[in-house]
Amino acid sequence: APPAAVSLSKVTLTKQAPSVSLAKQGGTSGAMRVNLNWKMRKQFSGWGSKLGRSIALHADLDLDLCALYELSDGSKGVVQALGNAFGSLHRPPYIHLDGDDRTGAVDTGENLTVNLDQSQKFRRILIFVTIYEGARSFADLHATVTLQPQHGAPVEFSLDECTVPSTVCALALITNTAGDLVVQREARYLVPDRGVSPQRTIDRAYGWGMNWTPGRK
Repeated sequence: APPAAVSLSKVTLTKQAPSVSLAKQGGTSGAMRVNLNWKMRKQFSGWGSKLGRSIALHADLDLDLCALYELSDGSKGVVQALGNAFGSLHRPPYIHLDGDDRTGAVDTGENLTVNLDQSQKFRRILIFVTIYEGARSFADLHATVTLQPQHGAPVEFSLDECTVPSTVCALALITNTAGDLVVQREARYLVPDRGVSPQRTIDRAYGWGMNWTPGRK
């Protein structure tokens, strides 16, 4: 069979077309940067309390970009700022969190990097985001996720408006499918049960099966 055509134009994932092959995007080697950028939705009604609340949240909001991973040898873990689990790009898990930006909606947002040269070592990666502090849910946030392969075209998608009291959101699931990494838009807001951490909540939803202990940063 002829090789699949490589597309070098940006792909926007939607509910109707939620997945794409990185190989078709030309993203089979080098580093892939995963970026989460966010801003508060502008609220022009009720200038007093609403605008004041929006500005206060904007200043104090601390979102954490994280990744659950499962490697081909069966090992599992998490890359996150909590517990300083920043990962590593050139040794397992071949995923690295580029630092924890607590300044809110800056131009660069939050970033982590995936080493596509080691793509055969991955079984699946779940990119997710938690609210560390500054808000009770993702309501009023407008967020965009961009996956930018070093040698390929970007994949991006936006999150729908959050209408539930969610503090953790599954962003994208990357799975190794017959040797090709496929990106699936999840954009799934989860509501933790009382006393259950966001990390344990996302673990349960996707059947990762890890043991969790409290952490801090």
